[in-house]
Amino acid sequence: MKKVSFAEFGGPDVLHLVDAEEPHAGPDQVRIAVRAAGVNPADWRVREGQRLGAHPVELPSGVGLDASGVVDEVGEGVEGVEVGDHVFGEGASTYAEFAVLSAWARMPEGLTFEEAAGYPSVVETALRIIREVGVQSGQTLLVSGASGGVGSAVLQIARDRGITVIGTAGAANQEYLRSLGALATTYGEGWVERVRRLGRIDAALDLAGSGVIRELVELTGDPQKVISIADLDAPDLGVRFSGVAGSVPAALAEAVSLISRKKLHIPVEKSYTLAEAAAAHIDSQAGHTRGRRVIVV
Repeated sequence: MKKVSFAEFGGPDVLHLVDAEEPHAGPDQVRIAVRAAGVNPADWRVREGQRLGAHPVELPSGVGLDASGVVDEVGEGVEGVEVGDHVFGEGASTYAEFAVLSAWARMPEGLTFEEAAGYPSVVETALRIIREVGVQSGQTLLVSGASGGVGSAVLQIARDRGITVIGTAGAANQEYLRSLGALATTYGEGWVERVRRLGRIDAALDLAGSGVIRELVELTGDPQKVISIADLDAPDLGVRFSGVAGSVPAALAEAVSLISRKKLHIPVEKSYTLAEAAAAHIDSQAGHTRGRRVIVV
């Protein structure tokens, strides 16, 4: 089979499309014929060799956590899923023709494979950081870097829970944020005052790692009310860096519920082939994403 792999840490040029042995489903796993794989910032952070709190990476390594596809192997102990089922979920080395998933759910009706691949890690992260930052119904949450996949999920999940959301993003994505129910404003000089004019901030999330931790602490008045998923130096300012996933099966179940109730939709901004994985990483790392980027197999 074909899969994307890297044999050394580095830039996008270390990614190569290689021939590899097919993986097989172990106990409590399923294997899928991959139809699409989500492109996450964690993918290029791991490729660069950043330490994200996960298990050490053994080289050569595959790439990717999220995927959607058709079940073609069911491991020992697995119940409730059969060969031929359409699923989405999280596993390892998902930029490939076949991948093993350790957590999965049946795809909601009406969702394409391309769309489904964009949800697993994004929804888990969104649910986790909303919980960790402690924001409640009736309060206001500031989201810095709100137009990407995690931001898109945070805005919609928070609004569904009765939380007012203020989102910052580039000028081109202001209407997109408003379409998701957020009060929107731009980055750049004067952004803190623009946010203040929109309301009192009870909690804040840093999703872009754009060097705004001090300002988020200033706006909330307490570093404990700020969470970052993108700035590894956040703990130096007393802000928690959240990088270790919680329960992915629970997050997938919540995603299915939200999507089925039409409370969550994350658009696919751009699709790439396996051979274009390096380009996908370059674009992801550049930021300014509206929704999700995915690899189509």
